[in-house]
Parts: sequence; structure tokens; C-alpha cells
Amino acid sequence: MTRMLVPWTTRLPRGLDVFRNELDNALGRFLGPLEGEEIDSFAPHMNVAESEEAYEVTVDLPGMKPEEFNIEVKSGELWITGERKQEEEQQGKTYHRVERIYGAFERTFTLPNSISM
Repeated sequence: MTRMLVPWTTRLPRGLDVFRNELDNALGRFLGPLEGEEIDSFAPHMNVAESEEAYEVTVDLPGMKPEEFNIEVKSGELWITGERKQEEEQQGKTYHRVERIYGAFERTFTLPNSISM
């Protein structure tokens, strides 16, 4: 007879289940993925700052060239899109851990009404 195992997390009360998921997500962002865990997508981190004269958007795109991403304003939003290519493994090297994330990305920021184009 085959029995299906039900994860313990599905038996938690709703509030505790939500808290556990949020805690797992926060720890995952802080500590990174567990050994063997897949990363779904690449989304570069960004900061948005405001001064009296301007808004400043800073995006973490280390190793990418300007021609590898696009910056556009569409329908009152700032769009930053592109793709980080997977690095080729070099012969003669043994990789013990590969954590760099690659793939297509899209980040948007809704512009305030006070910005005129």
C-alpha cells in the first residue's frame, strides 16, 4: 500500500504558515540558496533616491556592459530590461560552487506625476 506524505507545513494554522513562508523567504535572501536549490530568476537589486533636484536610480548589474541592457520610459514607468548571459566554464578549472545568477530580467519603477517628459 502506498501512502502520500503530507508536508508538515500544510497543517500549520494559516497565520503561522504565512509567517513561516515569509521567514523562509527572508532567510533565503540573506543567506542565499541551499545546496542544490535552484534559483528561479535573476532580478538585479535597485535603489531609488530622491533629492530636491532629481531622482536617482541605481541598479546592480556587475559585469554587464551598457549594450546588454535597456532603459526606457513607458506609460509613466521606468523600465530596465536585459539579459545576463551564463559564463562559459573554462577548461582546466574545477568549479566547486556556482552562485552567479543569469537570465533575462525586467525591473520597473512607477514615476511620480511630478516628472515631466
